[in-house]
Amino acid sequence: MQTLYTCLFIAALLPYACAFASVPYRIRQFGKPDLRQPRVQAAALENAGARAVGAQKNAWEALAVFTVTVFLAYANNVGGGGVETAAMVFVAARVLHPVFYIADMAPLRTLSFFTGFGACLYIMGAAVF
Repeated sequence: MQTLYTCLFIAALLPYACAFASVPYRIRQFGKPDLRQPRVQAAALENAGARAVGAQKNAWEALAVFTVTVFLAYANNVGGGGVETAAMVFVAARVLHPVFYIADMAPLRTLSFFTGFGACLYIMGAAVF
């Protein structure tokens, strides 16, 4: 279970990492980050900056799914090799996802998304069945 908790902790940091990744694009496009209206500024970002914001939003969504996944594993006392490996695969895929997203590598971004989602499905299946 410790591996699942560690993976959940890493997954919880990813949306914040994506938010920080948008800062250079905000500076490049607007001169500085807008601390008073950051969401308005984020909505006006273009190209890689907009993709960084999209990656952040997707990271929050993935975190919700993974949190439920870890809860199911915990509630059903499911752990061990396959489940822990799947959790690590999820984290690896989710770390790569914003890299591919910001770099505009859509096929690899999609692959990393489905790899992470598949890892969640595997863990949920182990917990439920």
